[in-house]
Amino acid sequence: MVGTGETRLVVLRGNSASGKSSVAAGIRERFGRGVALVGQDNLRRTVLRERDLPGAASIGLIDLTARYALDAGYHVVVEGILYADRYGDMLAQLCADHRGLTHAYYLDVPFAETVVRHATKPIAGEVSETQLRGWYRSRDLLPGGVETVIGADSALHETVDRIMLDTGLAHLPALDR
Repeated sequence: MVGTGETRLVVLRGNSASGKSSVAAGIRERFGRGVALVGQDNLRRTVLRERDLPGAASIGLIDLTARYALDAGYHVVVEGILYADRYGDMLAQLCADHRGLTHAYYLDVPFAETVVRHATKPIAGEVSETQLRGWYRSRDLLPGGVETVIGADSALHETVDRIMLDTGLAHLPALDR
């Protein structure tokens, strides 16, 4: 078992440029201290400099990082593309082991919209539309209907509001750390 009955675990998944990182940052900004952001891109690309492959070390590192933060009393947001076939087992076990409230969300944004959003990102010049298309998986949902699907029509502030309310983070005090 991991975390406490008071900790919150939020899993944010979706395709590249679907808004996951912006939503995670919005949750942290809105809540204040006490929310750990466990970003797939940071751990996989920056810490390990690893490709996203089945059985990659980043899968375990994401799991360990989230568990450590939960055990330290932090609320945790795990965010990334996190393909269901590669990360699904780890995410299912993490969610099952968490003592507190756990919520999972899938940001469902059509490919054409991800291309538009991607053009505004700093890495737009490094990643082509062809690469984006290769990464894109339509509704790559985790099994069992465990995710709440949020469509592209939900504005950033609306998505953050919804998650803050769903998880109860809107009503909890920030941690004094």
